[in-house]
Amino acid sequence: MNAALALQQAVFARLVASDDIKDIVDDPPRVFDTAPRGAHFPYIVIGEDRQSDWSTATEKGSEHRLTIHVWSRSPGAKEARIAAQAVSDALDGAALTVAGFTLVNLRWLAGETLRENDGETIHAQLTFRAVLEES
Repeated sequence: MNAALALQQAVFARLVASDDIKDIVDDPPRVFDTAPRGAHFPYIVIGEDRQSDWSTATEKGSEHRLTIHVWSRSPGAKEARIAAQAVSDALDGAALTVAGFTLVNLRWLAGETLRENDGETIHAQLTFRAVLEES
């Protein structure tokens, strides 16, 4: 299986299982890889994944920089920041089961919260680093 796809599936499973995320983006949670047209706010999108080789002399591996997006239209940035923290809490250091791979680690690297040009949408971005080895 493709490492990026396997990682995306594991991240999705972790996010939709989180009670904190369900509290913010409803149950079942609105977690997507592409938000459908007309999706209700707030919602989470598993976004971009940049991959690089992380192989050793004996093991094949990959490093991933995965971006998770939180979208909100609640007044102010509070809802987006709370949702972003729930995403970070669910993923940072998580021991995910990644089909066909061993997850060496998953760590939060950075985040930012922005107001979109429409003046009402808040967009929080979180970047995580994951290292996978082939099983």
